[in-house]
Amino acid sequence: MRTREHFRETVLHTPFHARTSAANGMNLWHRWRDYTTADAYFDVALEYNALRNACAAFDLSPMTKHRITGPDALAFLNRLVTRDVTKLKPGRVGYCIWCDDAGQVIDDGTIFHLTENVYRLCSQERQLDWLHSSALGFDVSIVEETEEVAALAFQGPTSCAVLKQLGLAGIEMLKPFGLRTFRFAGTELLVSRTGFTGDLGYELWIDPEHAITLWDQLFTAGHNYGIHPMGTLALEMSRIEAGFIAAGVDFLCADRAVRTDRTRSPLELDLERMVDFDKPNFNGRRALRAEKGRGSRYRLVKLDIAGNKPAKDAFIYDNRRNVIGTVTSAMWSPAAKSSIALASVAMPWGRPGDELYAEIYYQKELKWSRITERCRVIEGAFYDPPRRRQTPAPDL
Repeated sequence: MRTREHFRETVLHTPFHARTSAANGMNLWHRWRDYTTADAYFDVALEYNALRNACAAFDLSPMTKHRITGPDALAFLNRLVTRDVTKLKPGRVGYCIWCDDAGQVIDDGTIFHLTENVYRLCSQERQLDWLHSSALGFDVSIVEETEEVAALAFQGPTSCAVLKQLGLAGIEMLKPFGLRTFRFAGTELLVSRTGFTGDLGYELWIDPEHAITLWDQLFTAGHNYGIHPMGTLALEMSRIEAGFIAAGVDFLCADRAVRTDRTRSPLELDLERMVDFDKPNFNGRRALRAEKGRGSRYRLVKLDIAGNKPAKDAFIYDNRRNVIGTVTSAMWSPAAKSSIALASVAMPWGRPGDELYAEIYYQKELKWSRITERCRVIEGAFYDPPRRRQTPAPDL
């Protein structure tokens, strides 16, 4: 295992940094889990258009990765998360959430069932302390392997065609949330049909020593398919269109919140489908069962907002001008041709057909203006192309 003297490095570079830094003509970066991460490379709108109309690569390496192994790996994960992990077979990936004893969400992520009793749990936040404290009594090994795995999110309608050009024979038959290993450049390349964009796409996982080779060969294979690098800002646009939530944006992580009344349960994040009350005990089960019986405090809703001004941080009102919620994520959507938002509203508001309004502030030429626009509650994603689920994947 490679080791770093982290105390000597204030900001770390991902295994792809030699290529991402050369491509970043805007020199626009931010710090993600101590790693230097590109916000944009050349133009946010063009990077977004590459994602929706061709293909784009995003450096996913800073995502926190935990390797969970041992005889009790399955029992531990099934105790930790709210979904039934016994249904997640080897070679499959599952979205998951985990809660504290009060039923408040600590984080969300994905579980990769690599082989029997070998799992990888990916999350935005570092979770090693929580995982170890939750593992008392289980015969399980939990190791953070973030540095040991380089990763690219490769998304867009031509992504499958490019991977076929890369030599990944049969990649078009990989089903959504499926896993498959390929031989590549003298090593193994793990490919999952997963992503955070709501589009056809894949995530590529490889040993860091082969990261640059993967980048170079991927961009060579994608030369005639419109491939571009993509930064965090374009990714953020796509995840809002897909209706995906982000920790620290749409909810506060329960183990980090100062004010406990500001956190949310899975039921309050429109994730009741991820809570399996039929399986054995899991963290927060009793609290969530009680909440289901008495009703939740809040509801996360998707809003189609009139006008063309993004409703960033807007207050949401009822028809009597009472504040009933706030916008957590917002944008003007090029795909939906509409101002869209995710918002947390007080129950019982947020049902389809409710008359809601957003108070929007925006600045133009140093002048701030305020407008109030009508909101319509949307069910499902704002953007959901059929190619996202098609198997075989389209070869555009």
